[in-house]
Amino acid sequence: MRHDSRLSRMLHVMIHMGHHDGPMTSDMIAAMLNANPVVIRRTMAGLREQGFVHSEKGHGGGWTLAKSLDDLTLLDIYRAVGEPSVFAVGPAYDMPGCLIEQAVNATLKDVFAEAEQLLLTRFAGVTLADIAKDFPAVIQEYGQRCE
Repeated sequence: MRHDSRLSRMLHVMIHMGHHDGPMTSDMIAAMLNANPVVIRRTMAGLREQGFVHSEKGHGGGWTLAKSLDDLTLLDIYRAVGEPSVFAVGPAYDMPGCLIEQAVNATLKDVFAEAEQLLLTRFAGVTLADIAKDFPAVIQEYGQRCE
């Protein structure tokens, strides 16, 4: 099963942006993530619509942060990338007339909803600056590399 990595990838990008001098082009970001620049532009547009990044066209243009890493939370970015499912498991609807399947699904829905709320509450309490707090020291020791 393939996982949705948009949240992780955009957190990665935004932390790089927070420590990068000047704008980052879609091509630069795509190379860093081994992705297509068109996909990067589409995803970054969602972040721009939320006011988290700016874009500038033309020579010397690219993407820059519109807010500091201290002012951005995991929840902000999660919402901006379309609120992907946080669970790889879910209810089955193979036998909708089965009372046992209905009971299982009802319980799973309740448990997943409670777990998702806990996760989103935790997302709201973690800033991108929290994630990046050791980044300057790591860069100084190892250099800035994405391989």
